[in-house]
Amino acid sequence: MTKINVRPLADRVMVKPAEAETKTAAGIIIPDTAKEKPMKGEVVAVGPGKKDEPMTVKVGDKVLYGKYSGTEINVDSEEYLIMRESDIYAII
Repeated sequence: MTKINVRPLADRVMVKPAEAETKTAAGIIIPDTAKEKPMKGEVVAVGPGKKDEPMTVKVGDKVLYGKYSGTEINVDSEEYLIMRESDIYAII
């Protein structure tokens, strides 16, 4: 993994979304127009947290988040999401 030069503030985290599924379990290929936005990814950067609220997630954690969570950003031609830690549902 390359070093990210973006540092989230407060209780925000930066997540690299997982790749969308390209094939179903039965082997059917899913076209680009029908692919669903992934709801899991890997944490690549973590903010310092809020006063009296330390961060729970850390860099490298695989997480599940809401379908419409976060703001999409593009850093070094890579897609990332920046979201609040509270938008993360679980660490997997």
